[in-house]
Amino acid sequence: MSAADSRDRFLALLRPAIHDGTLVKLTLGKHRGADATLQNLFVRPVTLKAGPHLSFTWRHATRDIVKNHPPADALALLEPLIGSDFLDAHLFTPVQTAQLESRPDGTARLHVKLAASAPAPTVEHHDRTKAHLVPADAPWLRALGVTNDRAQPREGMAAKFRQIQKFTELLAHLLSESAILPSDPVNPVQNSAAVKIADMGCGKGYLTFALAAHLGPRAEVTGIEFRPELVELCNRHAREHGLANLRFAAGDIASTPLDRTDVLVALHACDTATDDALAKGLAAGARLLVVSPCCQKELRPQLTAPAILADALRHGIFQERQAEFVTDSLRAMLLEWAGYHTKVFEFISTEHTAKNLMLAAIKTTPSPPGTRDADSALAGRIRAFAAFYGIRHQALATHLGFAIAD
Repeated sequence: MSAADSRDRFLALLRPAIHDGTLVKLTLGKHRGADATLQNLFVRPVTLKAGPHLSFTWRHATRDIVKNHPPADALALLEPLIGSDFLDAHLFTPVQTAQLESRPDGTARLHVKLAASAPAPTVEHHDRTKAHLVPADAPWLRALGVTNDRAQPREGMAAKFRQIQKFTELLAHLLSESAILPSDPVNPVQNSAAVKIADMGCGKGYLTFALAAHLGPRAEVTGIEFRPELVELCNRHAREHGLANLRFAAGDIASTPLDRTDVLVALHACDTATDDALAKGLAAGARLLVVSPCCQKELRPQLTAPAILADALRHGIFQERQAEFVTDSLRAMLLEWAGYHTKVFEFISTEHTAKNLMLAAIKTTPSPPGTRDADSALAGRIRAFAAFYGIRHQALATHLGFAIAD
């Protein structure tokens, strides 16, 4: 079958699905149009006051654009895109699925598969369900492209939605454990100053919004992000959704000044940017540090395999994992030396991201930087650990003025 015939057959399935209201969803991928930032287009039916529409989610590298169109207008927009701007198209209806694979050489292939059975009807359950700290119908979730008009996770965003929920639960627990905030958001401590929270390298701000929305006026939340277009976008959404306690500022982790801060958050800051963030939090007097390290590259070139590990560490993958282990172990020990109680754990399932390790540190002693005992027993154990692996310098140790090598 020619490419034109395959495309015509696909459109012959798409048109009645849109006109009859039987479309479940349409996904367009493998974009090759003029906009290099555009990745996918997701189309779902929605019901507005004006009647049935189709919601278009244009998924770009750093943002989503959502627009709603009446069915006829939607079809007129879609037809020129299929097989040209987008080489891959998936159509889902209650009775069948269809996939059109267009190739750059001008050929195409159509796959049609009947559904094994009609979709089960939606059942409204009255059983008590778990109350999430971030309600699914939060309007800022929809504005950031996490949920749709029905308060459901958008295509490809279910894992992100779960991550937002899990992160908020963890931070609420850590804020209570560290005695920074009580666990009950309904009855906050009266006449207390707002807790200052800094999220370094916050990206699109999913988790920053979650903290600000959950904590409300009890916290002043600042997101620091290097890309000015994301800063502008997030500040606009914060204003539009009444989050007066949330603001975003442009800057990188290493050079952005940080005033007094109670809580420092840095998730997936690459390599030594995690160390820079921890050092910022320490200097700002943070009582709680929460980081999720990523891409631990600094120590790998320094690793000198002890004789007993030489055979294992000749494999690159084991060197990489060992470097991650040594880096984060040193960070945890150095924070203990700096007067914090540390804990290391997985904070989200590996099905969402392999970079799921979280390091949390709660301040236990008031000693300021420069007054710690460089010859303490813990300091000796840190140096012995580093010497075992041949490590002579590490970014957080440098920030702390800790001589990691004798």
